[in-house]
Amino acid sequence: MCGIIGYIGPERASGILLKGLKSLEYRGYDSAGMAVIDSGRIICKKGAGKVEEINKKVDFPSIEGNIGIAHNRWATHGKVNDVNAHPHLDCSGNIAVVHNGIIENFEELKKELKGHSFKSETDSEVIAHLIEEEMKDLPFDKAFIKAISKLKGSYAVLAIEAKSNKVMAARKGSPLVVGVSSDAFFFSSDIPSFIDWTKKVIYLHDYDVVEAGKEIKIYNLKDGFVSRPIDSVEWKAEQIKKDGFEHYMLKEIVEQSDTIRRAIQQKRELVERIAKQLKEARGVFLIGCGSSYHACLTGSYLFSKVAKMHVNPVLASEFKNYKHFLKKESMIIAISQSGETADVLEAVRAAKEKQSKIISIVNRAASSLTRESHESLLMNAGPELSVLSTKTYTSQVALMAMLAYTIAGRYDEGMAKLKKLYMDIYNLTSRNMRDRLRALAKRLLNEEHIYVLGRSLQYPTALEAALKIKEVSYIHAEAFAGGELKHGPLALIKKGSPVIVFVSKDDKDIIANANEVKTRGAYVIGVSHKNYDIFDYWIKTPESEELGPILQIIPIQILAYQLAVLKGLDPDRPRNLAKSVTVK
Repeated sequence: MCGIIGYIGPERASGILLKGLKSLEYRGYDSAGMAVIDSGRIICKKGAGKVEEINKKVDFPSIEGNIGIAHNRWATHGKVNDVNAHPHLDCSGNIAVVHNGIIENFEELKKELKGHSFKSETDSEVIAHLIEEEMKDLPFDKAFIKAISKLKGSYAVLAIEAKSNKVMAARKGSPLVVGVSSDAFFFSSDIPSFIDWTKKVIYLHDYDVVEAGKEIKIYNLKDGFVSRPIDSVEWKAEQIKKDGFEHYMLKEIVEQSDTIRRAIQQKRELVERIAKQLKEARGVFLIGCGSSYHACLTGSYLFSKVAKMHVNPVLASEFKNYKHFLKKESMIIAISQSGETADVLEAVRAAKEKQSKIISIVNRAASSLTRESHESLLMNAGPELSVLSTKTYTSQVALMAMLAYTIAGRYDEGMAKLKKLYMDIYNLTSRNMRDRLRALAKRLLNEEHIYVLGRSLQYPTALEAALKIKEVSYIHAEAFAGGELKHGPLALIKKGSPVIVFVSKDDKDIIANANEVKTRGAYVIGVSHKNYDIFDYWIKTPESEELGPILQIIPIQILAYQLAVLKGLDPDRPRNLAKSVTVK
């Protein structure tokens, strides 16, 4: 969940690290800090709050030195305060570490470290003291390797030592990549943090330990010294800039006419090969978390409706309860934007123990999930820097639809329908639509509760709509299947209650549900191709049959954004949330 970045090279490290911290803030913004080697001593500055707020207090760029590490924190162990912020130092102040992940045995390790003084409540601080203990007999690099070998859990770790002109790094279960330029090395949780300096990257594997000085060496705790290839990324520096938009969230919503196009630019033989395997499988499970789970649920409807095929959508965190059904002939479609989601990876590994086949839909090439998979479809959405999933969600649904049509032997038809969405999405994200939804947001601004209804494919769309609203505006939003209204939720409706209703062509049942809430005083907001008399407010979306979920969610993404902005909230950094959930 946290973001880490490190640098060693000829330039002043603090400026590079500060820029990296800002670009990684979507991964955690409870606190931040950096440590730099300056003239044989470590200068460490940190604090609670967002990066810019802390920088105003401590002046990060004033730190000299060309070797350093930095960290954005999303709190797991310990309160949000200055002391628990990273980097953490050893007793002598000569070793600094930053860490993303969970050290499961940190309490046991602390007890073994007799005579060491711990200042924070975090699990991460133990790493600095472990290295210090091992350096009684070993040089920094070997002490680091020995300390890392004692850790249980997940980690991406960077460490520096005052008298050593090197950065040590290690990963297991948490993302960490190495950027390589002609005269410098970069370490980061995510590529955009150093894309201004290099597009050459080394994707590290689990148990890799890196020593970077004038050159780089990689040692794997299981395999010994290894060589990892240097790859190039296609992302452009412009893709990680706001490009004139006030927030990344709005930029990424507007990009969807292009990201849907990129999502479906898959090699036909790959799509048909995966479709054939799915048809032949005995038991197919779709797994994901959050928005990705809603894409899975939408996929299950599409597989049934289009391909006449039964699949099982399951929350990744609950998948362990289904693993008893798995067999060698089973198939798992695992969906994750980052490819590093802890619950998804745990579910995938449980399925692999049963020798089930893994197909992944992921936005990040060379992620942990792609390595665990037998086949992968890349979303090709480019970097998504807002915490909220927008463009990657619709890309996931588009790929679900592509697979469903291919399984049904209707690949060309499915592609034609998906391509027809481009202009509709462009119109739905237009300034005119954004202004119109801003007016609706003003009407809803002070509401405590918003309810969302849908049936069939519009039910998972309703779930995703409610998630978007509550994530970013902090208004309680709850979604229900229309048919469930009379089984309890109708009791929540009172005069003026806002109810968003997703309507597809000829869906008379959901109109009846809209009437049920209307007669009880609800303010009915219809998302539909047609303006029904029952609507108090109409959001027009083109009718697109099975692909309706892609179009209908977009206005609600915009509405959620406008609610956040009108409330004075940061839509890119909602409270208590981080982009990549790498802890369980």
